[in-house]
Amino acid sequence: MTATLYPSSEPTEPVSSDTPSAESDRRAIRRPGVFVPALEGMRALAALGVIVTHVAFQTGATATPIIGRVLERFDMAVAIFFALSGFLLWRPHAAAARGLGTAPSAGRYLLHRAARILPAYWVVVCAVLILLPSAAHTAGPRVWVANLGLAQVYVPLTLTDGLTQMWSLSVEAAFYLVLPLLAFALVRLRGPRARWRVPVLLGFGLLCLGWNFLPVPTPDAIHSDNWLPGYLPWFAAGMLLAELSDRDAPRWRRVAGDRRLMWPLALAALLLATTRVAGPEGLAHGQPWQYASKMAVGAVIGFSLLAPLVLRPEIRHRWLESRIAATLGRWSYGIFIWHLAVLSIVFPVFGIIPFRGHFVLVYPLTVAFTLPLAAASFALVEEPVRVWTRRRFG
Repeated sequence: MTATLYPSSEPTEPVSSDTPSAESDRRAIRRPGVFVPALEGMRALAALGVIVTHVAFQTGATATPIIGRVLERFDMAVAIFFALSGFLLWRPHAAAARGLGTAPSAGRYLLHRAARILPAYWVVVCAVLILLPSAAHTAGPRVWVANLGLAQVYVPLTLTDGLTQMWSLSVEAAFYLVLPLLAFALVRLRGPRARWRVPVLLGFGLLCLGWNFLPVPTPDAIHSDNWLPGYLPWFAAGMLLAELSDRDAPRWRRVAGDRRLMWPLALAALLLATTRVAGPEGLAHGQPWQYASKMAVGAVIGFSLLAPLVLRPEIRHRWLESRIAATLGRWSYGIFIWHLAVLSIVFPVFGIIPFRGHFVLVYPLTVAFTLPLAAASFALVEEPVRVWTRRRFG
């Protein structure tokens, strides 16, 4: 749901593995912070996947036998976003533990995270709560404060029309705050002890699968399974990849980096998620074991899709590295934050009744009208703020 749901690194020119110095190029492309072009394409696919599941729900396509359940489970695209965040934001800490670089200070890191997500997000919140009738008519002070402060998952009845997808951004922001604490907790696992970081993170992710079994007291209309601890296994999948990408482990790279193995595994996990193993149909609240299963399946999906890209970055992925995919990847944050507001407008403008079908019409219309807003968000807000923050604060 780029590093928000969208961490990013500065692009460098990709290196072809066909050059005479291919072996040195492979080592160079694994350096901490080096841009992996295919991740932008994967980010673009995840953003379009999020739109699929929301359009499917609001057109009633999820009620279609078999295919509806598949469309519904495109919400697993959020697992890709969270794993991307885990990988990109944890990578400097994994590298520093092996003497390959220096992790940023907590203050600098949090400043850049805030600059990356908040300005564009605040523009959307203000636009929706002022201009979208179904949201503006119910937008009291509590709704404004909760949404501007990314506290929607903690304050009852503050997820409003045009902004309901922001629950995942609220979880993402919580991860940003917790990450320096996780880095501090593992600070002693450096040098020779760094080999323990992978089993520790794996154990941490497995432990968090039990979050939904805990009797966490919450106010009415609030579910603790929408809080960060429940989704930490998805972030941990990316953090594990960050640790593995800096290890000299040919066997891991050969197996987990093989897209012929990992991408079918991701597809199998997605199909498993369409069953009751990962929860009931629709938005009904599942049993704790179903929630834990969904988190485990999502972690497998995130890990399996990203592993070939980050463990074998010297291998080209033509479409994921194409100019179109790169552009959509840069716009992916804007796509995510704007698409539900656009979807809310598509229905009345084109005379389409919600929950009465027309998925194949509503989806392309939503994408078509979201992309210009996403492009404007990137060009007028996201990139200028990022550049200014980097120049001003380093």
